[in-house]
Amino acid sequence: MRRITLARYLIEKQRDKGIINADLKLLIEIVSRACKAISIAIGKGGLGGVLGDAGSDNVQGEAQKKLDVLSNEILLEANEWGGHLAAMASEEMELPHLIPNRYPQGEYLLLFDPLDGSSNIDVNVSVGTIFSVLKCPEGADMSTPEAVERAFLQPGTRQVVAGYAIYGPSTLLVLTVGDGVVMFTLDREYGTFILTRDEVTVPEETAEFAINMSNQRHWEPPVQRYVAELLAGKTGARSKDFNMRWVASMVADVHRILTRGGVFMYPLDAKTAEKGGKLRLMYEANPMAMLVEQAGGAATTGRERILEIVPQKLHQRVPVILGSKCEVERVTGYHSTS
Repeated sequence: MRRITLARYLIEKQRDKGIINADLKLLIEIVSRACKAISIAIGKGGLGGVLGDAGSDNVQGEAQKKLDVLSNEILLEANEWGGHLAAMASEEMELPHLIPNRYPQGEYLLLFDPLDGSSNIDVNVSVGTIFSVLKCPEGADMSTPEAVERAFLQPGTRQVVAGYAIYGPSTLLVLTVGDGVVMFTLDREYGTFILTRDEVTVPEETAEFAINMSNQRHWEPPVQRYVAELLAGKTGARSKDFNMRWVASMVADVHRILTRGGVFMYPLDAKTAEKGGKLRLMYEANPMAMLVEQAGGAATTGRERILEIVPQKLHQRVPVILGSKCEVERVTGYHSTS
């Protein structure tokens, strides 16, 4: 069987279908190289001295792990010089990162969560990198970080690329350029991402759900109703048993859904209502929603389609319900009738 590398896949998307251009191809390749570097650092674990807290907080007020900081630096340094970006934004930084004047500037904006699920690092559970690419609006003011932030405030429907790398037993790169979802596996011997799954599809029906049950007392009535039905199993309204899975790493939970179906929920609750939700729209919800929709699934806040939300700020938070279409539509419908 012919081994299709990430580079070959992108060449075909550029040459045969015209979906991406040379700059976007280069951007994706550089992000993939950064993900390989992060994978190597994670793989060293305690041997590399990268485990534990960094002794600092990010813009969200959350304690940073050493690998949070390292992963962020790897992505920034890898993407500064290529000439394909106008600016970058990271979940770990309050303001966008401007491309230094000594480097050429391009037409794209890159957003990323450098290490999603980093609270799991020290217990050796799968973590990942999530990324999203937007076109920079023509004539946008790129003179200051505050002005640049406005260029990023675009709905998820305008994403041209979304993806994530998951660092587990193997390192995978999951990608969409708006033409379906594909998965690449890192061949560690050769340092190359190889296509291992094409035309990824999320089944419409499922018998698995992922939610943090410890927050149950804080949920809104529609989610209480929905999860109660799932837990009732064959004796309840749904007349079938459901299994619950929860890794507490969004990349790992969503990867399971893209692999075999399911529904992932981090709904609005009493603890997160003041902030608007738990997960970040620009760094987590939008790219994951694009991937899931491109694979035939659905993604909402419980009240609206995630990809249609017009961001009001760079670090905006939202509730997230995504995965198999029938289940997402059901729980979203409960919100509309409550």
